[in-house]
Amino acid sequence: MKKYYVNKKAQSNGDHEVHDEHCFYLPNSENRKYLGMFFSCEQAVKEAKKEYTHANGCINCSKNCHTS
Repeated sequence: MKKYYVNKKAQSNGDHEVHDEHCFYLPNSENRKYLGMFFSCEQAVKEAKKEYTHANGCINCSKNCHTS
């Protein structure tokens, strides 16, 4: 299991990216919200969408959950 976080700040396209704890692009602590520990990015994105409708997986660390 990995720890996942969502970026509180939306990107220019409106997406709030979901990152795992080891991602190079993990936002600093004041710009991220802890989602919990999950076996997959799909579970983490589902959790993030409870608060951020436009949650999306990071292309770097959650490639399987990234949509264009």
